[in-house]
Amino acid sequence: MKPIRSLAMIALLHAALAHPASADDLTRIRASGVFRIGTEGTYAPFTYHDDAGRLTGFDVELGTAIAQRLGVEPQFIEGKWEGLIAGLDVNRYDAVINEVGVTDERKLKYDYSDPYITSHAVLIVASDNTQIQSFDDLKGRKSANTPTSYLGRIAAAHGAELIPAPGFDESVDLIVAGRVDATVNDSLSFLDYRKREPDAKIRIVAVDTSSDDSSRSAVLIRKGNPKLRMALDDALAGMRKDGTYQRISQKYFGRDVFR
Repeated sequence: MKPIRSLAMIALLHAALAHPASADDLTRIRASGVFRIGTEGTYAPFTYHDDAGRLTGFDVELGTAIAQRLGVEPQFIEGKWEGLIAGLDVNRYDAVINEVGVTDERKLKYDYSDPYITSHAVLIVASDNTQIQSFDDLKGRKSANTPTSYLGRIAAAHGAELIPAPGFDESVDLIVAGRVDATVNDSLSFLDYRKREPDAKIRIVAVDTSSDDSSRSAVLIRKGNPKLRMALDDALAGMRKDGTYQRISQKYFGRDVFR
């Protein structure tokens, strides 16, 4: 038996034994019996804490259902959005399920499951507003938006004067108070708000379905895990087939939000 010549070689050997190059995270997940999921816990209705302090939401229930189909238990690990995706790099969890948008930039470093939800930019006005019927009608009007967001950029591109608003509810409050004419916002946020406030005096007058302004979200995982990615896709397809996805979607949004 030839001696190992250096400490560096010993370290490399230990690393290879601990993390085989051909290993797929799915094998380890099933061996451990736990699917570790990174999520914010502060982003209703997708991932948040209810009045009793329990973590819940659309993405939480989706992640739980995926874990069940993998034959393991879900373990949700909460973190701030700024460092959430980077948690995959240090093996803090196996996947991020937190309405992570599918982008070409992220595809360079990570892999995605098939998309599981789609949102669109929508133009929202007061129920009695008859002056605004399309995005082009925003010219010279006031729109409640976060100026740096892509939704704010859409409004500005159509000539709107942006009035800063930190969130959807605040934007609606400004519309109802007559302080702004409209908001360009997310269709899923509208559905969530409408479910919570069915009598709210607002309505959607236009939907932007262009590829640049729509958003698809998917489960984010590390690259080099084709078996895990296939298992996630199979789980999502199974949920669509047996009605689990539709049940969760109906609970949080009042409709199927797959497309």
